Amino acid sequence: MTVFKHKGAALTGAAVGLTAGMAWLWRNQATLATSRPLNEWAFTHMSALMPTDPVCRSARPQPFLWRERPMECTYHYAGRQRTLDDLHRRTHTTGFAVVHRGVLVHECYPGLFASPRSRFQLFSLTKSVTSMLIGIALEEGALSSLDRTAVSYLPELTGSAYDGPTVAHLLDMCSGAGGVEDYADPDAPISRFERAVTGNGSVLDVIRSLPRAGTPGSVFNYSTLDTQVLGWVLEAATGVSLARYAAERLWGPMGAEHDAYYFLSRRHPRTALGGGSLNASVRDLARLGMLMARGGTWNGRQVIPASWTERSRGAQDSHLAVGALGPGLPGHYGYANQWWTLGGEHRAFTGLGIHGQYLWVDPVADVVVVKTSAWPTADDTGRDAETVAALTSLVSWLSSRD
Repeated sequence: MTVFKHKGAALTGAAVGLTAGMAWLWRNQATLATSRPLNEWAFTHMSALMPTDPVCRSARPQPFLWRERPMECTYHYAGRQRTLDDLHRRTHTTGFAVVHRGVLVHECYPGLFASPRSRFQLFSLTKSVTSMLIGIALEEGALSSLDRTAVSYLPELTGSAYDGPTVAHLLDMCSGAGGVEDYADPDAPISRFERAVTGNGSVLDVIRSLPRAGTPGSVFNYSTLDTQVLGWVLEAATGVSLARYAAERLWGPMGAEHDAYYFLSRRHPRTALGGGSLNASVRDLARLGMLMARGGTWNGRQVIPASWTERSRGAQDSHLAVGALGPGLPGHYGYANQWWTLGGEHRAFTGLGIHGQYLWVDPVADVVVVKTSAWPTADDTGRDAETVAALTSLVSWLSSRD
């Protein structure tokens, strides 16, 4: 009997230890999934970790024209001339593509789990795609005006900090709701939002709990929760999910080669993240960039209003200008329409996602660059500055060889 008691105690202890270990993994799942080297796998396998809603590829895929060119350009950073191979190594590039004048001239996949068919987790680069969809919905009349308030589409937000801001305020991150987006602060709104998405919390409750921090339209405050509300506005206005609208209005018309998907929150009713859950292939991201570079057209068809692509190149408001976004944000960026603007003669702009996701668009040079990455931290000013230096030099190098 003593033997059985010892065995029973051991089994009980093991069960308790396993339960505690599983609980720890559950609480820390986001940290583990975004830390190197596991993040290289996680960022290409989000469909294995979260529920999803598919964005179906085009019924008539249109492969890129392909003409490989050696990328012999260099860039200057931290006192040294460096190559694109240096960029990929130093900034943990997983996928990279360059489209010049509509032709795919370079493509590589340094990531351990990356390939042309991989769907990459785009994080906040998703916001720029949400903006494209808003522009289409406005042109179609599903959205009547950017001056309508968010709560006019979403009465469940009545009485919250989002009772007052307009769709235009949300597009430019000037809602006046919430606080600083700090992933390192467990009490920050973005951290509570992340826990609600990946755990069993209520995304709506997190958004309703945000404080009113300023007058709408007066101050830039980058907020993923603004774009979450914007995605809900789009779904309410169109009557379909983000995934279905993206498939019908973007993936289909531009001849996308691969299915994409949005991951969804775990708790029912599940919701896509208009500010951060799209997963797509590098080539299909490049197609989105081409749409934005060419005034919203694809093979002669107007997919996105030309005025919308122009709106994304820079705002007239002084508080959104390059270098004016406020402390803690890189001085080489401005903001407009859910895109980060770069100013200068070309008025280029880029979609950005944490951990190093870029969709770089230069309409004047007719260049689009896609870079997916697996940075060890959500934000990294040094890696961002180096990427900006490299991509700026790459565009100049391509333009000098026209």
